[in-house]
Amino acid sequence: MRALVIETPGRFSVAEVPDPVPGPKEVVVRVGAVGICGTDAHIVEGEFPPTPYPIVPGHEFAGEIVTGGGGWRAGDRVAVDPSLFCGACHYCGIGRGNLCERWGAIGDTVDGAMAEYVAVPAANCHRLPDGLSMAHGALVEPLSCAVHAFDRLPRTLGAHYLLYGAGTMGLLMAQLARRAGAASVSVVDTNTTRLEVAARLGAEAIAASAEEFERPQGWEVVIDCTGVIAAIEDGLSRVRRGGVFQQFGVAPGAATAAVSPFRIYNDEISIIGSMAVLGSFGRAVELMGKGVIDADAMITHTFGLDEFPDALQAFREGVGRKIQLSPGRS
Repeated sequence: MRALVIETPGRFSVAEVPDPVPGPKEVVVRVGAVGICGTDAHIVEGEFPPTPYPIVPGHEFAGEIVTGGGGWRAGDRVAVDPSLFCGACHYCGIGRGNLCERWGAIGDTVDGAMAEYVAVPAANCHRLPDGLSMAHGALVEPLSCAVHAFDRLPRTLGAHYLLYGAGTMGLLMAQLARRAGAASVSVVDTNTTRLEVAARLGAEAIAASAEEFERPQGWEVVIDCTGVIAAIEDGLSRVRRGGVFQQFGVAPGAATAAVSPFRIYNDEISIIGSMAVLGSFGRAVELMGKGVIDADAMITHTFGLDEFPDALQAFREGVGRKIQLSPGRS
């Protein structure tokens, strides 16, 4: 089969590799669509420490089972949770598998879906609703991360939300906030095209800077979806007394942000993180199938495997929104 192989950081190519052979509890999936995200870009550059090389990346995907098992049959259409938890460490034992001491993921630590076929645990497969396209199915993984983020939030009906970033994750979070009973959703981004999409998807206020909003009392919920230190520091200053700041975007591992400990104490501000997927994938499938997310607005570009350099460049330049690969496309 053909697959995108990252041989070493910065060096990749599309190559002929052996077809995957499923293990006793695995199935083989013909990949229909696979998304590109920031983790993939970090893997290309050698900036994601858990990744071994060579590796086939790709963890946001959907496809059709061709070799069944574990209750699945050939022809079943599935989205796949990429999470690989050990099930034996302290964190797995207390139900916090996303913090697993031996954490792994399809496409991050073992070969993934930027290929024609991929072997995956049968237990990680989730049936796609009838009528849901492969492209929309590949959006389930990022949506499941957003669903987990909302699991971490102490939600109150009628809260005002401020989100930094109108990329894929920011737009998913904005749509979930509206569904979760937000009184208003305000979005900050320097990309005017993305802001226009945020407004179309229901954000009441959009701006290149939170300074442009007239809300001196602050917001009950502030979420960073960028990982940019300047945005994080600004967001921390916008949390209303008694409110919550969530770090959802991925910042560089060595980065630091300034915060006022006195304000955290005096204003009783909660600061929480959210990492990856935890018990949220099946619910994300259902939400996608129910049309809670405007998937058509999210996906803007589809490339073939051989076009990966162009797809990666478009991703790095912030072109469009979700960029996907179709491995079967010539």
